[in-house]
Amino acid sequence: MTRQSFHSAKASPQPHPPALPDASALQAVPARTSATAGFLCALQRVAITGLLLAALLMAMPVAALGAGGLAAPAPASAAGTAPPPAAGTAPPTAMGRVPARGSPAPPGFPAEAIPPAVFASPPSTLSASPPPGLPPSSSEFAAQPLSTLFQQALDASRSGRFEAALPLWNAVLQRSPADAAAWSNRGNVKLGLGDPLAAIADQSRSLELEPDNPDAHLNRGTAEEALQRWDAAAADYTWILERDPADASALYNLGNVQGSRGDWQQSRACFEAAALARPGFAMARSSAALAAFQLGDLEAAEREFRSLIRRYPLFADARAGLTALLWQRGARGEAESHWAAASGLDPRYRQSEWLLQIRRWPPAPVEALAKFLQVAA
Repeated sequence: MTRQSFHSAKASPQPHPPALPDASALQAVPARTSATAGFLCALQRVAITGLLLAALLMAMPVAALGAGGLAAPAPASAAGTAPPPAAGTAPPTAMGRVPARGSPAPPGFPAEAIPPAVFASPPSTLSASPPPGLPPSSSEFAAQPLSTLFQQALDASRSGRFEAALPLWNAVLQRSPADAAAWSNRGNVKLGLGDPLAAIADQSRSLELEPDNPDAHLNRGTAEEALQRWDAAAADYTWILERDPADASALYNLGNVQGSRGDWQQSRACFEAAALARPGFAMARSSAALAAFQLGDLEAAEREFRSLIRRYPLFADARAGLTALLWQRGARGEAESHWAAASGLDPRYRQSEWLLQIRRWPPAPVEALAKFLQVAA
């Protein structure tokens, strides 16, 4: 089937857009370099097979879709968790993980970190018997060709108009209830509307119809993250990695899950594998540096932060991370210089709760940055 992509949530504006490479060009690069590292990362976790590992942290989630990243998550790190979003409310933006495929990049989140959403083109055949549970199709859609409805739903989803997209996907599924892509697409929309349980149900239905679709597994993982179901989310990401050890999105999300469990060694391994699998995956590199910081490998962390800043001078995450590290090492003057840039690019880095629950930094760099801010205030 022809696959298409859409952005599942709108990203909020940021004062200074980061100097990052074009996302579309990066997404076209095959992720095939770190198969061994990715596979080991997936297998070294304790008995995931058969378990639905809980959600990776869409601190967003995704918003999980969100900002929505890719990945869901209201929680973000082992040190801090947040309650899942209530149905009907938009989940917080999740910068710490890759949101469901197709979610836009939130402020400060390198666009190349977001994988394209994958949607099948409209089906060539229709089904006259919709399954139970689907709302009645609106008469306004009755006269439209199925292909037109599908495209309208896709367009609304791409532009973040989830309330408009939902009835369109309902109408598509009324007429083609065996369309696995439509179920997955609607699940992403429901996640964007703040209903992760309904999103999980739609992704699961998609997988019943098309069991070997990795995108539905990734999307379900982000919804599971929104509910802090780490084991379920990890199981979905591991399923992907057992078949494609170099899937950068699954590796990155699994790294966040491992961090939420407090296993920063495995978290670091996953982030590093994701960065190798997708050249230019700046957020994976920054997350690996933060995990190294947590583990006490300050030299490696500093090298990576400085390398990122040279390439992406307006990347707030790397500048904030280097600020925390330099402060801990006693280099206050340089720390203040980097902080001036980071705080101007994204003021949310001042908030420890946001760092832990949304961006999902490890606790050590969060604590170091908080101490710096206390003195610098």
